[in-house]
Amino acid sequence: MLRLEAATVRFGARAALDALDLEVAAHEIVCVLGPSGSGKSTLLRAVAGLQRLDAGRVLLDGADQRTVPAHKRGVGLMFQDHQLFPQRDVGGNVAFGPRMHKVARGPRDRRVAELLDLVGLPGAARRAVATLSGGEQQRVALARALAPEPRLLMLDEPLGQLDRSLRERLVVELRQLFGRLGTTVLAVTHDQGEAFALADRVVVMRDGRIAQSGTPLEVWLRPASEFVARFLGFDNITAATVDGGTATTTWGELPVPDGTPRGPGLLLVRPTGVRLGPPDSGLACEVLARTFRGGHVAVTLRPERGPALEAECGLRDAPAPGDRVGAVFAAEDIVVLDGTAAGR
Repeated sequence: MLRLEAATVRFGARAALDALDLEVAAHEIVCVLGPSGSGKSTLLRAVAGLQRLDAGRVLLDGADQRTVPAHKRGVGLMFQDHQLFPQRDVGGNVAFGPRMHKVARGPRDRRVAELLDLVGLPGAARRAVATLSGGEQQRVALARALAPEPRLLMLDEPLGQLDRSLRERLVVELRQLFGRLGTTVLAVTHDQGEAFALADRVVVMRDGRIAQSGTPLEVWLRPASEFVARFLGFDNITAATVDGGTATTTWGELPVPDGTPRGPGLLLVRPTGVRLGPPDSGLACEVLARTFRGGHVAVTLRPERGPALEAECGLRDAPAPGDRVGAVFAAEDIVVLDGTAAGR
């Protein structure tokens, strides 16, 4: 459906997109993650025709879009700030695209009613935009983006302005809706939970390039580099030398999964892989802090050697700040990262 070949966009000396290659299959939902300035929004604007490429190509269904203006590319773009027309009611907003495509009033009204029902706002066509909540405005913006039946729907931080509980509810609804419609989606977000819940494939960007691409499970279980691991929130990373089934680190000898290549590298220990027990049961640590995160507690540890550690415990099992514990490491939650300069 979509292919970018060596897509490059420069702003002065800086490359916002740096010879980027990306493919999105028909009916696939791809979410692009990355810190501010990584090129996420520039990527969407280049595909939509709102940003000229300095080099490379954008192809839709195999056709080069170099000379195709934005309004003829057949793509929909939904922004985080909704950008609804305040002078039009809900129905007028949703009908805007079909009207521009000269769709007759009867089919246009039926399309509006169908989409408002799909996004959970049945019968809302005559409501004024100013009377809508943030979540309702987001639903209207989505219906408006879908109304012209775009071959590709692009979402720019689609839920960024909503509170967390509403975001979590809407992202599940979006996933179900796109599945029913068979929509091809390219979304950018800085929210990892949102991306991992919505996507068939996650793409992590850094400095205009792709740092890693894979299914949500692949990216979460095996970050490709220290940059990706830290971006995902993993901080238990240290230098290591692997020999056989163990790795020598500043935390001591740690087990590694079978088949781990020998030699120097960087080691990631997920918080779930730090198991706590009595002080004499492993690496002696002092509990510095604990943070409640829904159904578990994140525990920050000061080990007797090496950098700080984060462990994850059940609500009833979390030690208190000042407690002394022992940390034992589980091989299944240890990953050897790419330790090269580029990988970092």
